[in-house]
Amino acid sequence: MHIKKDDLVVIIAGDDAERGRARRVLRVIPEAGKIVVEGVNRVYKHLKPNRRNQQGGRLSKEMAIDVSNVMIFCPLCKRGVRMGRRYGADGHKERYCKKCGGSLGALSKARPAYAKKS
Repeated sequence: MHIKKDDLVVIIAGDDAERGRARRVLRVIPEAGKIVVEGVNRVYKHLKPNRRNQQGGRLSKEMAIDVSNVMIFCPLCKRGVRMGRRYGADGHKERYCKKCGGSLGALSKARPAYAKKS
């Protein structure tokens, strides 16, 4: 999956799609192809009164959305962008912005076999 926990993403489809607003990923569910994003797809869970919760009430929580409905946020472009993977000069694998070419974070440690030879 191309999105990881604590990434900043922009919602591009659905009820919560706001122009250019970056939000943080709270949880990734790769087997279902879904992610939980902070403040998006909020639902109310109605709780019955019990011994621990005497009053009961409504609990608001975020539910998962499909990963295809988000784009990763580029801090240099200040917008949601497509993302690619490449090897850096020292051989580390990184994610990069397809629009400006800026780095979006490392994926692996430096590997000499993939380092650019000069």
